[in-house]
Amino acid sequence: MPGTENVKKIRSICALAFVMNLAGTVVCQMPSSSAAPTLSPLGQKPSIISPLAQPTLSPGVILLMELEGRFAQAVAAGGGKAFSDWFADDGVTLNNGQLPVLGRAAIAAKAQWDPKEYQLTWVPEGAQMGPSNDMGFTWGHYEGRSKDKSGQPIVISGRYMTVWKKMPDGNWKVALDASANEPAAAGECCVVPKP
Repeated sequence: MPGTENVKKIRSICALAFVMNLAGTVVCQMPSSSAAPTLSPLGQKPSIISPLAQPTLSPGVILLMELEGRFAQAVAAGGGKAFSDWFADDGVTLNNGQLPVLGRAAIAAKAQWDPKEYQLTWVPEGAQMGPSNDMGFTWGHYEGRSKDKSGQPIVISGRYMTVWKKMPDGNWKVALDASANEPAAAGECCVVPKP
């Protein structure tokens, strides 16, 4: 079982690698014997971090995980409108193969899906709060489920990262939402495919 310092280092390296490579080719996985979060292999449901099972999580990380959970629940119930409601006025979305969408109004104009037709769900797997406790990020696995014209199910999945910032009124809003397709294969922390 790795020591606490090693787990912290692995988390930081994985988070940095993920942020630097939003194309989804970086896969981070903690050793299964540690109390740290893991990414589930493809096809399996990711684990959910519970503050009760992870008593060493900081209050900032717990806050970010709770925010992400409420965000996911709101979107599951309210679809695209609920998605855009969580963004700061200057928020940004970065999606695989698409141009950035800048600003909550533009995000709202693009996020028009009905949760009865397209169900977007995600599970936070990790978080990190910044030193000033007014900005942080979460990351995890997402799935989008819909049906094609003939009624056949369509499932997309991948990794996401949400950057949160505390607004002057004390509320938290999404500053950045980025997503990437599921990596082709899972591996140990920070494995970058060879060219």
